[in-house]
Amino acid sequence: MYGKIIKVLLLFVLLTGQVLADEKTEKQIGQAIDQNMSWANALLERTVNINSGTMNFAGVKRVGDIFGAELKSTGFDTKWVDGSGFNRAGHLVASYGTQGPKILMIGHLDTVFAKGDDFQKLEPLAGNKVKGPGITDMKGGDVIILAAIRALKEAGVLDNVRIRIVMTGDEESSGTPLSLSKEAIIDAAKWADYALGFEDGDGNIKTAVIARRGSVGWTLEVKGRAAHSSQIFTSDVGYGAILEGARILNEFRDELSGMENLTFNPGRVLGGTRIEDDIAKNAGTTFGKNNVVAQTLKVTGGLRAQSPEQLADAKAKMQTIAADNLLHTNAILTFNEGHPPMAPTKANRQLLALYSTISEDLGYGPVAAVDPRRAGAADISFTAGYVKAAIDGLGLMGTGGHTTKETADMTTFDRNTKKAALLIYRLSQGTGFGD
Repeated sequence: MYGKIIKVLLLFVLLTGQVLADEKTEKQIGQAIDQNMSWANALLERTVNINSGTMNFAGVKRVGDIFGAELKSTGFDTKWVDGSGFNRAGHLVASYGTQGPKILMIGHLDTVFAKGDDFQKLEPLAGNKVKGPGITDMKGGDVIILAAIRALKEAGVLDNVRIRIVMTGDEESSGTPLSLSKEAIIDAAKWADYALGFEDGDGNIKTAVIARRGSVGWTLEVKGRAAHSSQIFTSDVGYGAILEGARILNEFRDELSGMENLTFNPGRVLGGTRIEDDIAKNAGTTFGKNNVVAQTLKVTGGLRAQSPEQLADAKAKMQTIAADNLLHTNAILTFNEGHPPMAPTKANRQLLALYSTISEDLGYGPVAAVDPRRAGAADISFTAGYVKAAIDGLGLMGTGGHTTKETADMTTFDRNTKKAALLIYRLSQGTGFGD
């Protein structure tokens, strides 16, 4: 009898001691982040003040070198993946650890602001706000990655997890071919159990991203018979390229507009007797006359879907519509590679639930999923088909992304760093979801 009681008491002490040890460790992680915020702010300012527009290869590499040096000082093995094969600067890849769950942390080094833009420097504003090119998209997220890693190292728990960090140099404008451009992040995803993305999501600290719609481009090319317009609709001439293109686009609208979270958009149209298309500049010229049946039409657009299955269904419907041509017309519809969808899986929801619990434990309140219509394509989408679970939108929050008003809410800097660090720590303790 007494032996059983002693065993129960010992088990209670052991379990209670474990809980206290976990709470103590998490407190140490938070303290380490607080102590390193001056360093993090200085690193953020230093890198924001370096132009790293996608096509400024030297600037992208310079930012990568700075982050790489910080990771080396924390014990990571780093390498630079040269981007000459896909006409971009390249990617920073860093690895750490030999045991525990495998976690991929995703950032990017490039911004939308070219070397010649006026918007080049960080500027402090009132109300704990800071304006700067790429500060939220996504150098703030990159620094959160480094700050979380440093805190885990200083708390003595980084060795309980395997980390791979991929900071791409072409997220804002992907290099081609995608098979080379995205090779580093796909290889890392094949290795990883979990993928964590540090974009700023919809800029709201109360949300995170568990689903991103895929984004692919499409091109519709239509041919018809040129003839005097008085003969249009006849058995010899038919309907012409422009009317056939209009029919196809309208049937796309009828067929696709009812699919939940799916959108298609014809962004550019050239049509007439002849056209000249400057693909590199997204521009072109046309020649045609009111009394001549149009011989050619070209439409380029985009298609966004919330799952691979929905994307495949939409593509099939579009091809069927494009193939059912009006008299004496012919249409060819092609799709590019684009970004795959990141579907809202059960495991992604479980990962969000863990992240939300951490946020509540820290006193920040719950975190909900972003509406997929508010989450554009991002590099994490290339990992979704390989990892057990993925979540994005863990970075520095703010407003005005991709504009000269890009502004960070610095109250979210330490908060999201703590949430990310504790997410990694708790994953290192084992969760089992996503299997």
